This record gives sequence, structure tokens and C-alpha cells, in this order.
Amino acid sequence: MSDSANGSGQDVRREPRKRRGEQLMVPRAEFESYYGRPVIKAPSWGARDIAGYFFLGGLAGAGSVIAAGAQLTGRTTTATAMKVSSLAAVSLSAAALVHDLGVPSRFPNMLRVFKPTSPMSVGSWFLAGYGPAAGTAAVTAVTGRLPRAGAAATAAAALLGPAVASYTAVLAADTAVPAWHGAHRELPYVFAASATAAASGMALLLGPVHESAPARCAAVLAAGAEEVATRAAERRLGMVAETYRQGQAGTLLRTARLLTATGAATGLLLGHRSRPAAVLAGLALLAGSACTRFGIFAAGVASAEDPKYTVAPQLAAAKPSDEAES
Repeated sequence: MSDSANGSGQDVRREPRKRRGEQLMVPRAEFESYYGRPVIKAPSWGARDIAGYFFLGGLAGAGSVIAAGAQLTGRTTTATAMKVSSLAAVSLSAAALVHDLGVPSRFPNMLRVFKPTSPMSVGSWFLAGYGPAAGTAAVTAVTGRLPRAGAAATAAAALLGPAVASYTAVLAADTAVPAWHGAHRELPYVFAASATAAASGMALLLGPVHESAPARCAAVLAAGAEEVATRAAERRLGMVAETYRQGQAGTLLRTARLLTATGAATGLLLGHRSRPAAVLAGLALLAGSACTRFGIFAAGVASAEDPKYTVAPQLAAAKPSDEAES
């Protein structure tokens, strides 16, 4: 603009507009936490109750599947033992859940409606249907009465068993806890494999050696599947997978891997000819499965308590869109 236009006698030129892609003069603010406090609230669940509920529910559900298979193949001693084991496990699982809820009436209240979008509602109905079926199967097997009702109950428990064994993973992943929610695709497979390992261990522990072949094979397959699914979950979690390797969770999950692998190998190699070896293999598989559930629970709590595991993944997800805008 000339001096005739502005009357100042000076040549004034407009500054060019800022173009896209130019560097910011001030670095972009990095949000890491809210005054060093957690961004989300850590789970208020008790570790003993809820992690125990995860483990016992998995043992019960997978145990019913093994019981049905043993019944179909004529392994009646193992079938009866696993039916009783599943009934005991689901009873203890329900007791742990009710204890954590604090008020026993809360569980029946969850059955007042069926909400397909709520894992808690669906899981409550699974337990409500599975418990009577597992109970009927166990009672008829022990007493020898009402064989047709027992067969129907055994089949029903076996059909509901996989859902009971794995729905708790969906329940955990439905929360905002980074270590659980970030692995929502793989966590059900981890829980299902861990449950199968536990049920196989119980079959080795309670059943006779000459009936243990299916349980020994299932233990090996479960150990391999659990390892693959856990590694896949850690890859998806990225930096949040640190919570699976550090602290209490890391110790528990490393112990779980060792116990599960040892139990599967011992059962496969020695469980068919040595009763003590079968018992040791069964105990190792059960302990490994319990450590897996408690370890995953501890990892979830650790990821919720440290704000970086909530913020960093969100920032990483937002960066591609920021770069596209620039």
C-alpha cells in the first residue's frame, strides 16, 4: 500500500498469510497427567474376589466341556470327578462375586432385565443357566439316578461352559482400564486357553491315569494357545504391555508361563504312566492358570494407576490426524 493510500509517507505491505505445514514457533503442549494423578479410576474390585472369580469360573466352564467329552468316550470316573469339580468351582466363583458385590441381593437384581449390550448382564444370565445345569449333572452322576436328566444337564453345561469360561474377559475389556481394554480382541482367547489348562490339570489330578490321554493333549494345546494369545495381546498393547512384564503382574505372569509349560510337558511325557507325575502336572497347570488371572488383574490395576498408560496411547492415536491436518 502506497503513502497516498495511508497518508503516512511509508510503504506498508501486508505480511503473507501462514501456509499449511509451517513449523509452530511454540512447541505443542504435551499432556501427561492431571497434576500427576491417575486420569481414570483404578478398579475398586478386590483382587482375591474378582481374580478368584475369573479363575474359578474358567475352571468350572472348561471342566464341564472336559466332563462331557469324558462321558461320551466312556471315561466315567473322570467325567464324574469333573462334574463335581465344576459344581464346586462355580459355587465358589459365585460366592466370590457376591462377596465382592457386598450385598447378596445385587446378584438377583441383575437378573431382573436382560441387556445384550452389557457384559455383566449377559454374564449373570450365563451363570444363572450354567449353575443349575452343572449341579444337576454332578448330582445325577454321583447318585446314578435320572440318567437322562443327567445327560441333558451335562450337555447343557458343556454348551454354556465356554461362555462362562471366557465372558469375564469381555467384562474386563469393557472397562476403560488400558491393559484390559487395549487387548479386548485377544483377552477372551487368553482366558479360554487358561481355563482349558486349569480344567486339564484338574482332570489329571482327579482322574485315573489310564483315562488321562485327552486331558494331557488338551493341556499341551492350551499352553501353546495361551502363549500365542498373550504375545498377540502384548503386541497390540504397545507400551501398555509394560504392565504385563513389570512389578507384581510381571512376576505372576512369568510364573504362570513356567508352571503351565512345566505342567503340560510333565503330563504329556510322564502322566500316562506315573500317578505322582500326573498329580504334579495337574497342580502345576492349576497354579499356572490362577497366576495368569491374578497377573492380568494386577496389570490392569497398574495401568489404571499410572496416567501415562492412559494418555500416551491416546496421543499416539491422535498424531496421524494432526500430521494430516498440517
